[in-house]
Amino acid sequence: MSVLSDQLVTFSILAYLVAMVVHAVEYALGNARVRVAPPARELVGAGVGAARGAGSGPEPTVRAATAAQRTAARARMAGLGAVAVTVLAALLHLGALIARGVAADRMPWGNMYEFVLTVSFIGVASWFVVLWKRPTLRRLGLLLTLVMVLLVATAELLLYTPIVPLVPALNSYWFIIHVATIVFSSGIFLLGVVPACAYLMRAGYEQGRRSFPYLLAKRMPAAAALERLTFRLHAFSFPIFTFAVIAGAIWAEAAWGRAWGWDPKEIWAFISWVVYAGYLHARATPSVKRNVATWLAILGFLTVMMNLFGVNIFFEGLHSYGGLD
Repeated sequence: MSVLSDQLVTFSILAYLVAMVVHAVEYALGNARVRVAPPARELVGAGVGAARGAGSGPEPTVRAATAAQRTAARARMAGLGAVAVTVLAALLHLGALIARGVAADRMPWGNMYEFVLTVSFIGVASWFVVLWKRPTLRRLGLLLTLVMVLLVATAELLLYTPIVPLVPALNSYWFIIHVATIVFSSGIFLLGVVPACAYLMRAGYEQGRRSFPYLLAKRMPAAAALERLTFRLHAFSFPIFTFAVIAGAIWAEAAWGRAWGWDPKEIWAFISWVVYAGYLHARATPSVKRNVATWLAILGFLTVMMNLFGVNIFFEGLHSYGGLD
């Protein structure tokens, strides 16, 4: 099962990469504006007029409308194909996690490798819920699959850890409660940073900026829709993250005899909580510009990544369960 898990992770990376390419094809085809065909009598009149003239074919506007319709159809097919491949990649991803859990005879959250795989899966699974509710946001899939390729490939190439039993401190029912809520909230935060970045680029484009990277957002959804999605994802995830921090403190009291000891991970969890709370407060304050609040959301995600990667790699503490040599 361990070998099967490793193979499924590799296949999921390839599938996410293919999905990203197909999303890019849809993005490159652009927003084809399909013009409504004129009534038949107008087409007949146009044909008669053309026959009386130089004997040319259909009017250029008719040909342009036909070409636009074809381009729009191709873009839609590419978008649907990209979603289908992303679903396949997510199923492979889920299969890898299940196989890893079966092989380890525990939940697959015992080290950095497993944690990153699980958080990234929660992110892509949540994306399907958003896509089901808001199909018009499909083009965000390009950024999401890019993030998935980077995270899952990083986990496989740099963070891979052979299956080992849990350290004694993790053998507790609080392991499921605390880590499950941390994983889930981190996955939603991962998804939330995608529309946050897209919003900043799209807002700049709508304000007339045509330099890099604003030009990349030319075919992204409207800035207002991206900003609303960013807020809703963070507003949903923040209470779960708050509960996860509280559950961790209760677990620490039971395991180590103190609820809070300013361990590096505890410090960065507190920093993340403060930044995300600041984002939600700024978002609810009319005098704060939306782009300023969105930068706080991005900063919050950077603190989460620091807690996941930086603390495990560069610091020692009671939470040093990264599994890296």
